[in-house]
Amino acid sequence: MALITKAIKGTKDVLPQDAYKIQYIEATARETAADFGYKEIRTPVFEHTELFQRGVGDTTDVVQKEMYTFNDKGGRSITLRPEGTSGAARAFLENGLCNEALPQKVYYLDSCYRYEKPQAGRLREFHQFGVECFGTQSPLADAELIALASAIFDRLGVTGLRLEINSIGCPTCRAKYYDALRSYFAARKDELCDTCQGRLERNPMRILDCKSPVCQEIAKDAPAVTDYLCDECREHFDKVQSYLKAQNIDYTVNSRIVRGLDYYTKTVFEFVSDSIGAQGTVCGGGRYDGLIDELGGQKTPSLGFGLGLERLQLLMEAQGCAYPEPEKADLFIIALGDKATGKALELAGDMRGEGFAVLMDLNQRSLRAQMKYANKLGARYTVVLGDNEVDTDRVQLKAMDTGEETEIALSTFVNGFYSVSMQAQLADLEINGEAFDFTSLFQTGETE
Repeated sequence: MALITKAIKGTKDVLPQDAYKIQYIEATARETAADFGYKEIRTPVFEHTELFQRGVGDTTDVVQKEMYTFNDKGGRSITLRPEGTSGAARAFLENGLCNEALPQKVYYLDSCYRYEKPQAGRLREFHQFGVECFGTQSPLADAELIALASAIFDRLGVTGLRLEINSIGCPTCRAKYYDALRSYFAARKDELCDTCQGRLERNPMRILDCKSPVCQEIAKDAPAVTDYLCDECREHFDKVQSYLKAQNIDYTVNSRIVRGLDYYTKTVFEFVSDSIGAQGTVCGGGRYDGLIDELGGQKTPSLGFGLGLERLQLLMEAQGCAYPEPEKADLFIIALGDKATGKALELAGDMRGEGFAVLMDLNQRSLRAQMKYANKLGARYTVVLGDNEVDTDRVQLKAMDTGEETEIALSTFVNGFYSVSMQAQLADLEINGEAFDFTSLFQTGETE
């Protein structure tokens, strides 16, 4: 039978046997962000197109070439979010977070959409963990933000990442830099791609971020932005570096980092890997002191980063990073017959009410088939429930890893199960030189 359709190019299914890996990465990122004082924010997957044109910048590749933009039924221009910062900034303003105590620290887990050529580590629908810190101009915030990203990688066991930082200055000192770039590129203007020829007057720094091999070659000897920083931007960048050193965070200054979005000012940074091919930037971000007022708010210095989850998972796979074992069911109940099935449903409800994961065979197959199914699912324990077990109020609880069986009472099954599972976990624990003994609890099904 032929499928009527397949997944759209540049998208990817995450199957149950792999979902626990991305859940682990997400949970680690959430917990780390919380340790730094960040709280979750959720924004719509689509916004008015103007938000990204104003925020991201209409001279960027993202806006010019990559956005999924369409008119809705009301004739409004709508865009699927290509990144998370603009939506978070809009929510910060619209919901009055700007009137709360500053800085406001938020994080998000977003699906994002860009029309790019799909390859390893670059999808058209991708997922991003991002953090935004609204309302601080201190270089201490820049260093803490980088430390947060670094801590996520450390907790996941990722190694070999290279932190590269730069300062692209403020609008004042960048004006002089733009003049230097225009003078440099003007001599080879005809060799630039059509897009970059248009950027030369409006935003020549975007040429440094062009994907065209020809433009990249021309840009290799372009002036460095760090040579044009004003005193304030220079001092800010020096302090960021001193605070990174205080935290023992290694870095290199790369004057070619400009990031692909127009809202950045001063500090920009990337965590780069050489282990996953061309798409080696796993995390990138920086300061965007002018974005909030560009969107209609009061001037609010801010900063943030985005971390690509697919690229991070690709890197972890390449490095053989360890994942926790996926969660397994605590108990599989094998019910034989209608009477036993009714009791099994009651038992499953009681167990789940106490927080245990319990499975049953919804196809009601034979004893042998159900046992094979329980083994395939990796259940820790099984219990066979038939009419005799219901009548006698006794069942045999079987540990699937050892085959050991323990008889416990159905009427106090939850307590009895807890006792047996605790005994298994504490089997090697000695108290006063003697093994901890739950034997009496097995028979009564009682706990203190």
